[in-house]
Amino acid sequence: MPLYKTITVSKNTKVFIWKIEESLETLKADITLTNKNQARLNSMKSELHQKGFLSIRHLLKEVELIDSDLIYDEFGKPHLENNNYISITHSFNFTAIIHSNKKEVGIDIEKQRDKILKIAHKFTPFEEYKTIANHDALIRKLTIVWGAKESLYKIYGKKKLLFLRHIYIADFKFDTLTTTGEIRFNEEIASYEVAFLEFEGFTCVYAS
Repeated sequence: MPLYKTITVSKNTKVFIWKIEESLETLKADITLTNKNQARLNSMKSELHQKGFLSIRHLLKEVELIDSDLIYDEFGKPHLENNNYISITHSFNFTAIIHSNKKEVGIDIEKQRDKILKIAHKFTPFEEYKTIANHDALIRKLTIVWGAKESLYKIYGKKKLLFLRHIYIADFKFDTLTTTGEIRFNEEIASYEVAFLEFEGFTCVYAS
C-alpha cells in the first residue's frame, strides 16, 4: 500500500502522507465504515473523492485507529474518541493526517497552481511578496502561506477566523522548511510551530 511518507514531528506527533495509486476496490479492502460514513461514501460522485476518503481510513490504521474512532463536531472539525488529536487533508491524489497524543495539530496539502495568484489578496498582504520576481517561486511561497494559514484555521476549528485579519505567518526561506504562525483573535494570541515540504508539484504544511 502506498504510504508515501512518514514524518516524526516529535515523540508525540507524526505525519502520514498517502499517494493514491490503487483501484477503488483495493482501497475498500479491509476497511469497515460506520453506516453514516458508508452512506457518505456512496453519495460521493467523484471516484477520486471516494479514494481519498478511503485512503484516510488506511492512514488511521497507522496510528491504530479505525473509522468509528473518528468523529466530527458541529463545525466539521475531526476529533478522536481516545482524546488524542488529529487533522486531515486531501488534494487530488494525495491525502495526509497529522496525529498527536499531546496537543492540537493541523495539516494541509495543496497542489501548486497559478490559481493561488488570483486569491492571494484574500488571505495575505500581497505586497509582502511582490519582490519575488520568479513566477514559480511566488506560487510556491504563496502556497506555503495558504497551507500554513489553513493548518492554523483547522486547529482553531471554528468558523469565525478570517485568514487576512486573524492568522499571521512569519516570513521564511524555502530552505529552512519551517516558520511560525499566530492566531490573534478576541484579544488572545496563540503561537504555533509550522513546517512544510514540497513534492511532485504539491505542498504539505503542518502546524502544532
